[in-house]
Amino acid sequence: MKTIKYVLFPVLLLAISCGPYSFHGTSLPGVNSIAIPPFENQTAEYGLSESITEKVVDGFVQNHVLKVLNEKEADAILYGTITKYQRRAYTYDEQENIKEYISEIYVKVWLEDKNKKKNLWEENMKGWGVYSVTEEESQGKERAVEKLVEDIINRTVKSW
Repeated sequence: MKTIKYVLFPVLLLAISCGPYSFHGTSLPGVNSIAIPPFENQTAEYGLSESITEKVVDGFVQNHVLKVLNEKEADAILYGTITKYQRRAYTYDEQENIKEYISEIYVKVWLEDKNKKKNLWEENMKGWGVYSVTEEESQGKERAVEKLVEDIINRTVKSW
């Protein structure tokens, strides 16, 4: 009987002290859902707004921390404005021929608590994607969008 006490008591104590644990980021009170209206595009790059908005929505759906809803039902709204897109030479070979290009997308992003009418965070971000001269520019754009999506989701759910 004493042996069971000595084994059971530490196990019980450990279980009580640990408590529940979640792999999700902690949440702000009252913010359980997010709306993501289309990002505004201030550049001449066609389709960039649709691509970024779609990938951000997909990213939040796959993340499972915040539920993606429409603007009327959501607790917070994620806004974004694409302010600049550029493609430039990135690396050169020994003969000074371009080996790689870099696509860069600049966005201003902010998360507004809809109920309190205040920004929870606001940041200028840059996504970039490197691609070789044998690849299409669209592949560099796609990599830049993926980087932006990752940064936006991390900033939103992991900063809490």
